[in-house]
Amino acid sequence: MDKQPTEGPELEASFDELTRTLSVSIAYDPHFPRIDALWLRRRLEAAGYAELQIRPDPIRRLIAQYNAAESVAAVEIAQCVDASMQIGVSLDGLVARLSIVPPKGGRPASKTELLALIESRGIVEGLLLEEINHAIAAGQADELAIARGREPEPGKDGWLEYLLPETRERVPSVRPCGRTDYRDLGEILVVHAGDALMRRHPPQPGVDGVSVYGRPIMARRGRDLRFAPGLRGTATSPEDPELLVAACDGQPVRVRNGAMVEPIFTVDAVNLATGNIDFDGSVRIRNDVQAGMTVRASGDIEVGGVVEPATLEAGGSIVVKGGVLGGLGGKTAGKDYSAHAIRCEGSFCATYAQQTRISAGDSIFIDDVAMQCQLEARNHIRVGKRLRGQIVGGHCRASLSIHARTIGANSRIRTELEIGMDTGLEYAIQEKAEARDALENRLLEIGKMLTFADRHPERVTPEMVGRAEQTASALSGEIETLRGEEEDLQHRLALTREARVNAEREMFEGSIVRMGEQLFKLSQDRGPTTVRLATQGLGVFPLEDDSRFDEPQRPAAAGPNASRR
Repeated sequence: MDKQPTEGPELEASFDELTRTLSVSIAYDPHFPRIDALWLRRRLEAAGYAELQIRPDPIRRLIAQYNAAESVAAVEIAQCVDASMQIGVSLDGLVARLSIVPPKGGRPASKTELLALIESRGIVEGLLLEEINHAIAAGQADELAIARGREPEPGKDGWLEYLLPETRERVPSVRPCGRTDYRDLGEILVVHAGDALMRRHPPQPGVDGVSVYGRPIMARRGRDLRFAPGLRGTATSPEDPELLVAACDGQPVRVRNGAMVEPIFTVDAVNLATGNIDFDGSVRIRNDVQAGMTVRASGDIEVGGVVEPATLEAGGSIVVKGGVLGGLGGKTAGKDYSAHAIRCEGSFCATYAQQTRISAGDSIFIDDVAMQCQLEARNHIRVGKRLRGQIVGGHCRASLSIHARTIGANSRIRTELEIGMDTGLEYAIQEKAEARDALENRLLEIGKMLTFADRHPERVTPEMVGRAEQTASALSGEIETLRGEEEDLQHRLALTREARVNAEREMFEGSIVRMGEQLFKLSQDRGPTTVRLATQGLGVFPLEDDSRFDEPQRPAAAGPNASRR
């Protein structure tokens, strides 16, 4: 029994080696009518018991009894506690982490005990001896990685190599910066039977990983990408089954997982003599399209002359070498042509457009002037390349940008411009998020099963654990893919908020710019101008140069067997 004389009442401390507990008794001293926890702690420190784990409740009762003018018989107030160690393994089995709680007067953690704990948990792969030694030397650790498995290396997915760089795609092509290539779509490219179109590259195998338990983690196999079935006008090469070649003469068109060769219907002009055209392929018209006529094509439409008030519909792009005359705002010889319009899933190009309704799934490019037109494009509207580049009157709508050399006219004609609207993006983002949430919920359930298996290995077979780990790995890959697609859509949505109207030379009074609920009316003529979203709604600024995004792209050389018609 130890006695430690110090200021205050007499305190006797006794440590029981068998139970490893500390008991104290205090004789009441009227010269010191009150004690507190601080005094008691100092007395224990002086007695050499500062490192023990204190029991709060007995101490509170001891202090209360003494302060009630009573002596306190022996009370157990502290005990020795050895260091404790805990090892947790991540759900994917790739990382084991160690936590060490330091001792309270007891034995510190030893390397022998730690290695025994590691062995009992079945951890055999990737032990980090340096970290283990460091943790033992420090006597404590908090989620310290002490073992790392080998992550599987996923296989490389198969891919398709396009052998005709100039082949048009039936999808809008937006650069990462948000701009679309501004280029003349040119003439229809023609290939001949036997020309190479696309090469298939098979997937590459991955490298399996190993968990900290020494169990293999199957690598995700590269996904095989095969040519889509039913690619019209194509065939696999008899000498090379990985090569897709043209089976007939026609226009090559890229589609998802392949390419097609569409037949090309060529006609001198479209008028009452030829009748309307509805063709499953691409249409090339050497001269004009007469008023009142209709041309529909599943591919591209190329017009070498002028399109009078008529209907043109294309599953690809439309190129008009001359101009387009529509029927908006008037009648010709008693005929109302206002219902006629031009629609395409790709881009539209023309020299000029007047009183025309044009809708493009990608972008609209007009070289000279767009007068009293209704233009709508998913990405961009650009007026002016070599000629005047003027938008006069009408209504233009594009998600990302409207760009012209001159907007409006001296006569203050009402010219409406709408930017930044693409409601389908928000719905697409929501669908991606819901699909990702569903996969994450499945992954969470598998994670719970793996945690249960980790705690009760005798109740779950290794085969079930292996299958669960493979499923978890596959789900993780799908989740990452969805997350990437969601981020791409979010990026495009952010680009719509940065949409702008650019006038390279001047913008006249009477021009109106809309962006959602925001409205800006130009109250005076201005020189080179940009209108975009600012802190307080739409604002007008000096022209902001972004021409570097719209520079023409040099087309790569076509294959030796490709020709133009």
